[in-house]
Amino acid sequence: MVKNILIFLLLLSVGLIAFDIFGAFTENKELSPTAAYYAENAAHEVGAANLVTAIVVTYRGLDTLGEVSILFLTAAIISFMLKFRKEEEMEASDLRPASELFITATQVFTPIILIMGIYIFLNGHLTPGGGFQGGAVIASAFLLMLMAKPRLQLSHRVIARVESISGISYVILGVLGIAFAGGFLDNRVLSLGSFGELMSAGIIPFIYSFIGLKVGAELSNIIGTMSNLQKENN
Repeated sequence: MVKNILIFLLLLSVGLIAFDIFGAFTENKELSPTAAYYAENAAHEVGAANLVTAIVVTYRGLDTLGEVSILFLTAAIISFMLKFRKEEEMEASDLRPASELFITATQVFTPIILIMGIYIFLNGHLTPGGGFQGGAVIASAFLLMLMAKPRLQLSHRVIARVESISGISYVILGVLGIAFAGGFLDNRVLSLGSFGELMSAGIIPFIYSFIGLKVGAELSNIIGTMSNLQKENN
């Protein structure tokens, strides 16, 4: 009885708080000063058709650096905490082979998925997408490969090198922005070029490329670690 009363009082409190919040809600009639500045000046200053993701890697570049760092720490912690056996320690009976249809489909779609991921992060300043989205798409290709060939072993050494090189290059581009432009990850290190073209918006295409490779490597590392753990449990 007491437990039910406490639950009722808790729900009532949450309801009153929600009612107060939504009851006092007023619609914004105009943009905030920061949003207004982005809307009026970002296209000219950044030179990118996709302002949303361009703002994320220029004006708010430190936020993006933090997000990439969090993803890196997540991948590192998972790799550290989850131990796995080497492939030669597993028996063939541990893993169930995939069907021929699924394997054939994987061989067809994996290159397409990889190309799509590269396209997404290379064109992040022109179309919806960017480094995080493109990296996630690339990682999905490796997931598909592991599903089709359960005994496949991803090279953690290669993944680690791609991740390290991409991360270091990303930071170097940020420092170049401080040295030759207006601040960290300022894309005006290079010419903004012609608006709407692939090689435009300064160094944003390079920033997105390194972010895409780093995110793809980190997610692939997580997928590979989880796959090895599943093999161990089988």
